Formats: sequence, structure tokens, C-alpha cells
Amino acid sequence: MNASGIPDETEARRLSIALRAHLRQEFVAPAAAIVGFAEIALEEIERLGLQDYRNDLERIVNAGFSLQERLDDALSQTGIPDDIDGYRAQLRHDLRTPINAVKGYGEMIVEDAADSGHDAILSDLKRLLDAANGMLTRIDALVVFTGQGMAAMPETATDSFGGASRVIDAIRGAERHSALSDISGRILVVDDNDSNRDLVARRLARDGHAVETTGGGAEALSLLEDRDFDLILLDILMPDMSGYEVLARLKADPAMHEIPVIMISALDEVDSIVRCIEAGAVDYMPKPFEPALLRARIRACLENKLFRDRERAMIEEIRKAKEQNEALLLSILPKAVVERINDGASMVADHIPEATILFADLVDFTPFAGNMAAADVVGFLNRIFSAFDRLADRFGAEKIKTIGDAYMLAVGIPEPREDHAEAAARMALAMIEALEDLKAESKAPIRLRIGLHAGPAIAGVIGERKFAYDIWGATVNLASRMESHGAPDRIHISKALARRLDGKFVLTPRGPIEVKGAGLMETYFLDGERT
Repeated sequence: MNASGIPDETEARRLSIALRAHLRQEFVAPAAAIVGFAEIALEEIERLGLQDYRNDLERIVNAGFSLQERLDDALSQTGIPDDIDGYRAQLRHDLRTPINAVKGYGEMIVEDAADSGHDAILSDLKRLLDAANGMLTRIDALVVFTGQGMAAMPETATDSFGGASRVIDAIRGAERHSALSDISGRILVVDDNDSNRDLVARRLARDGHAVETTGGGAEALSLLEDRDFDLILLDILMPDMSGYEVLARLKADPAMHEIPVIMISALDEVDSIVRCIEAGAVDYMPKPFEPALLRARIRACLENKLFRDRERAMIEEIRKAKEQNEALLLSILPKAVVERINDGASMVADHIPEATILFADLVDFTPFAGNMAAADVVGFLNRIFSAFDRLADRFGAEKIKTIGDAYMLAVGIPEPREDHAEAAARMALAMIEALEDLKAESKAPIRLRIGLHAGPAIAGVIGERKFAYDIWGATVNLASRMESHGAPDRIHISKALARRLDGKFVLTPRGPIEVKGAGLMETYFLDGERT
């Protein structure tokens, strides 16, 4: 479109072609319908034995064929006749004559059939007449267009097609879009013919693409291993390696199979096209190229690749975000619980028949921390509890939580294990040893008191904000009592746990003690593992 609003030569030609195609659809389809309905009526009267209508129906069929021929001639006409007015008058006459014949014979048959009660053929005949009447109302628009082309076609004429204007607007819109949607890419041209290769490369370079060329398949594969490309134009017939073989290797290589490939060849046959598409090519271009078509297909391929690359980048971001979210969940909840939540569990609540619960408390930590800066307190606790976390991973224990300067864990939760008591005992001994090492490094006068008990428990996830995995029950309470009734740098265990250790550990009986909420209990100190 130029500054004055008049379509330039290229746009006018394209719009003319588009409108001509629309006119062909608008007229050829009704003409074919006339012939089709008439032939159906002929078959129906043959079946019913109504031979009186045969001659008129055959006249309608012949008139329909004549109309189709005249339409084809009119719509194929490209030049402007010298005598436009005379041409239009003759065309109008030539189109109206067969339509009038269709209407005349059709209306007579309808009248006779209605009078004779032959309703079986009325429906098709009425449709035939509707098609003929519709064509009559639009003949003038067709005559104007075929007489002088789109330049002289009034808006009222295009409106009579009920869609031609929209077609023209769509074409113009597509032209504007294509002008704005040009994108450039890195393109590899693989062709053994020097002149073809050079011509394509120069065209692509003029369109703003970064182009590399090669004359053989083996060299192309070598280039693809070292450099990134957005699109490959690949010839089929090459001396060292066929394009089919190069394509097959590309699609078999995970690093290159996503690169779009347009096959190019002088083999303009369906089998070649099908074979290439089946092998993974996105398109096929026969030689010689129509430059505009090649440009459009390259642009479409690059746009699709751009969208796919963006999609993959978004999927990768989603994957990373999901991994981060899962890692965060795993820092709060046991892996088995996270898997259940991911599978859609709305509530996690389990009865654990048998598990060992451990409580550990830093003795006299409060007065010690009172003389330290906040950062030093947090850093010191972090060193201790991080060491305990590593031990929990080592012994297969589940850290439940920290409460101030106390540390709580369980073994056999959430997944049961037969050796929960032994694993918890080894974990407790390792915690004492780890704290001794930290005390030696820091010179801090810190001691650890640990208590353990084994038995059934309830475990689950609670809360909506800052939710937590926790455990409840008498076993938990008694484990806490074992810790609070214990001694510094000692591991205090219940008789129930001692029985489960089955003589594999060194135990020192403490004798019966009064335990709050449980009464008189026989307990033990765990001193080590028997060798």
C-alpha cells in the first residue's frame, strides 16, 4: 500500500488472485449444485418410473454444464477487453441464458410434480432453483470484476459476495503481519551444486540470515557437531552421502534431532516427499525455488523453532522450580511423605506400630549462650545440629524438629524398619562422639543428654502455613522423660528399648527411678556397642 492508500502492484496482483479464487468458489459451487441436484432427480425418476420428467431434467443438466463452462472462461480471463461495455453485456447474456433455462424447466417440473403428487423429487428441485436464484442476484458483481479487474470493482459489488471484503482484508492483514514477523537465524545450506548453493546462500544473506554452506553430507555433520544452527536446508542427491542418510543421522542424535530440516531436491515426486517427512523433515522444496515461497517456509520454520526453544526454556524453568520446591519440601518433610503429597494425598496420618524416638538436649546451654552475640549463638547451634543432621542421614534416622537447644529424631518413621532400635542406639553414640569433637575445637563447656524409648506412635503432617511433620503418643512422651531424667554426656534408655537391643550393646542398669507420668521404671545407660 503506497502513501495515497492505493495498493501497489504486488499487493494488487495478490488481492486480485485472492478475490478471483473467492469468486470461483462463490459461483462454481452453486453451478455444480445445480448439476448435482438435477442428476439426483434423474436417478429418482428412473427409480420411480416417472419418465415424463426426463427430457426437462436432461435440459437442466446440459444448461448446468454450459453455465460451468462459461464461468470457467470468465474467471480465467486476465486481460481487459478493448470494448468493456460490449464484453460485459455479452457475459451477462451468456451467464443468464443457462440460468434462465434452469429456472424455467425447473419451475415447470415443480408445478407438474406438485399437481401429480410426486413429492419425492420436489425437495431436490427446490434446492436446485435456490442455487439458480442465488447466482442471478450476484451476476453483476462477477461481470464487473471479470470485465476490468479489482481496480474498478465497487464496494457494493464486493459486499454482494458476503465474504469477499473479508478475504481482501485478511490478505492485507497477512501482508502486514508477514512484513513485521521477519526473523533471522543461523542457517546451514547443504548442496553439492556450487551455483545452487551460492544462489540460496546469497538470497538468505540478503534476508538477514547468518549463512554457512557445505557441499557434502559428511562435512555438514562435522559442522553441526561444532556449531549451532537454527535451520538446515539439505539437498537429497549428493555424491558422498545422500540427504536421506544425513537426515537419519541428525534425527538419531539427541543433540541435533530438534534442528528443523527443509529438504531440497529436483526429485519432485510424492514418494520422495513422503519419505523425507516420515524421516523427520519439516518441509520439502523442489528445485528450482520460488524465492517468495522459500522465504515464507524458512520464516515459518524459524518461528516454530523460536516458539519450541521458548517452550523448552519454560519447561526447564518449571523443572528447576519444581526441583527447588521439592528440595524445600524434603528439608521439611520425609521423602515418603513428599511423594504421597505429590500423588495427591490430602492428609498424611499414620499409625506406626514400632519405632524408636530420640531426644537430645544441650546441658547448660542457656547460661553459656547468654554471654555470646546472637550470630555466635546461631552459628554454634548450626554447627552442632548440622553435624547431627549428617548423622541422621548416615544412620537412616528421620529428624523431626529442633526445639530451642533440643534435637528430636525417630528411626522407623515414616517407613518401618526392623533394626530401628539398633540404628537409634548407634546414632546416639555417634552424637555423643560428634559433640566431643566440637567441644575440643571450640573449647565450649557444652554437654549432651540423650534419652530413647521404643514403641508405637502416630505420625502426620499438620498446619496450613509452616506445616510440619510430627509424631505423638506415649512413646514420644516417655522418650522425652528418658532425656530429662538422664545425665550429662550419657544415653538414658528405657527397659523396653533395652530388650530390643538384644544384648548387642553395653548397658549399665540404673535401677528403678520415678518417672513423671509413668511411675516407677527400670532404666539403663547405653555405654557402647559390643564388639
